[in-house]
Amino acid sequence: MKRIAVYCGASMGKNPIYETHARMLAEWIASHRYGLVYGGGKIGLMGVVADTVLNHGGRVTGIIPQFLVDREIAHPGLEQLIVTEDMDVRKKK
Repeated sequence: MKRIAVYCGASMGKNPIYETHARMLAEWIASHRYGLVYGGGKIGLMGVVADTVLNHGGRVTGIIPQFLVDREIAHPGLEQLIVTEDMDVRKKK
């Protein structure tokens, strides 16, 4: 399966169009049977993209540093969650 990496924020942003477009992108990813690789969070635009792909039957892999797991930011419903020691290692994955 081919995968698409999406980089987005842990906040929703000030303009509601960001959430709308995040959902649209995620629906497109799932409908074209691509997997999603993203930052592993359950909040903000990251959470919107992951939840939307999952809700449309898609496959999602998250890559998240340990300190965010410790803060309970990690998405609990992913197919795969890769935990890295820090942000530097996360970016290299």
